[in-house]
Amino acid sequence: MVQIKEFRIVMPMSLEEYEVALMYTIMKMEQLNTTSKEGVEILQNIPFEDELLGKGQYTSKIYHLQSKIPGWLKLVAPTSALTVQEESWNSYPKSKTVIKCPYFAQCSLTIETVSKADNGCSENVHGLSDELLAARKVQVIDIASVSRDYWSKAIGTANVDLSTFKSQKTGRGPLLKKWEDTCHPVMTTYKLVTVAAPIWGFGSRLEELILAGERALFLECHKLCFAWIDEWFGMTMEHVCELERENDLYLNQRLQKSSLVSGKRDDKRKSLRGSKKIVEHPIKL
Repeated sequence: MVQIKEFRIVMPMSLEEYEVALMYTIMKMEQLNTTSKEGVEILQNIPFEDELLGKGQYTSKIYHLQSKIPGWLKLVAPTSALTVQEESWNSYPKSKTVIKCPYFAQCSLTIETVSKADNGCSENVHGLSDELLAARKVQVIDIASVSRDYWSKAIGTANVDLSTFKSQKTGRGPLLKKWEDTCHPVMTTYKLVTVAAPIWGFGSRLEELILAGERALFLECHKLCFAWIDEWFGMTMEHVCELERENDLYLNQRLQKSSLVSGKRDDKRKSLRGSKKIVEHPIKL
């Protein structure tokens, strides 16, 4: 069985701000979740070009986060085998991510993202056929909401209440009831998640677990994305790209792995480094 779910996440920022904010947030979350034993290993970060997405950045990562795996799943697979491989093609405002676990090779998880300058009202941004639209389920994620399910507790570190939070730099917030209808600027990221786990006995349970995990991760990431607005607001893409390069090296060093990061961005960043040294560390936490 294949499950298709579209998560819509409305954000109180512009499309241009969101590109910077998301890159910054992902980097900082990776640092917070990486130690010498667990975390994110960066294999590649290089430019790509294809017919569907156009030009963008391809990344390949391995997630070593076995301590966050539910106990029942550890009963059917060795913990050491439950690493997660991620490939992502980012051509903002569109992207595609494919996530695999080698131990469950027959399973598949694909996340297709489209970001638009609206408040979540677009009904078919992914251009789905009538058949796929009939199979798709839509869920709106309110970043001001609070979840208490397993994955939210396992992933969650965002102890900020966005219904009381107000940005010092922008004056945005707090996010009160139905804030999406009156907020300006505003944009929405539409994430189409397709998951299939054809495993006899617990495949459907695994699919539900994966969808719940993705929802919790989306909520956590975007909650922090706004909560950290005073850290990233005013940054340029050049600044964030420099942080990203240093972050890739930092994560691999922290995991005691060798970095394979290369590509055109390195040349661009070298020229930036020659004119202005931005930071001594990936992100000052």
